[in-house]
Amino acid sequence: MLRTFHAIKVCRTSELGGHKRKCGDCGHTEISYNSCRNRHCPKCQTVAKERWIKEREAELLSVPYYHIVFTLPHELNDLVIKHPKEVYNALFTASWQTIQIFSADDKYLNAKTGMISILHTWGQTLTLHPHLHCIVPNGGLDKKGKWVFPKKQTKTSNRDKKYLFPKRALSVVFRAKFMACLRKEIQVPQSTAKVLFKKNWVVYAKQPFFGPKQVIEYLGRYTHKIAISNHRLESISDNKVSFRYKDYRTEGSTKIMELQATEFIRRFSLHVLPPKFTRIRHYGIFSSKNKTVELNLAKAYFGLETWEKEKISWGEIAEQKWKIIPHQCPKCKGMRFEIKELIQGLRGPPTTFQVSNDF
Repeated sequence: MLRTFHAIKVCRTSELGGHKRKCGDCGHTEISYNSCRNRHCPKCQTVAKERWIKEREAELLSVPYYHIVFTLPHELNDLVIKHPKEVYNALFTASWQTIQIFSADDKYLNAKTGMISILHTWGQTLTLHPHLHCIVPNGGLDKKGKWVFPKKQTKTSNRDKKYLFPKRALSVVFRAKFMACLRKEIQVPQSTAKVLFKKNWVVYAKQPFFGPKQVIEYLGRYTHKIAISNHRLESISDNKVSFRYKDYRTEGSTKIMELQATEFIRRFSLHVLPPKFTRIRHYGIFSSKNKTVELNLAKAYFGLETWEKEKISWGEIAEQKWKIIPHQCPKCKGMRFEIKELIQGLRGPPTTFQVSNDF
């Protein structure tokens, strides 16, 4: 947590070093400081988000996608604070096992599907609220490698069902699977377990997306979000922080919350993930080991272009998304805006920088 806070504090400052660029045509000079690249930093996720979305665009199928949210009861919050890695891993595993059970059932699908899962740990007021956003395609591959739709649906009419699987049944199976997974990792107090088994767990299912565009818009909102972004902050003064939030109890109306600075930091710290913990995971036909074969079988069924892994550079994203040409001078629009000098910080500069010798 201390490393995370320090990284956010010094992000894009001289402490991290940077580089100086100069235009070879007009002589215009700019200094850019390095980013901290911490995944919890509100200023360092934009490029990663756009790159991830472009990679997912190549994997989309011509079917609606369902949005399912698996939420942990607040009675587990104490265990989340003490054992975040174990609890979050159990959440991922149990969610996918639940989807697998229903997709393999003859009554619903009888096929192998896929799932993309994204972990969120926060509510609008930065309280601890672990939940998993998942998107699941409408159908899957049967044992012969052919795409099949849920029962009572066809290739031409695949939006008849409001939800892919029944929510109540999902919640019961998810509760059992999660508790079984968690008990393999840590010891769950018996008093807590009794309360959890008596409670109805929440599995929220939205109506399906109706096209690739909606799926991409959804992914853009949820993939690389952090607990709170800079634009929600209203003021910082007198050791107090004010920020905007949506109150869903009053139909999503926008309100202002003011917290003591120490309380604001405490709440933010609840959402710092364990080191190297993967918060976006792909399962089934979308998993890395299955994409080459199973995802391409699905794409062939719909007559789509074969999926191949590709690397997307920062320059491509900047030019396509923000219309920024990397080597173009912002003043004269010439194409000789080059790095001429590295500014040393507390850490070494990225090895990819090429410094010209004619500065």
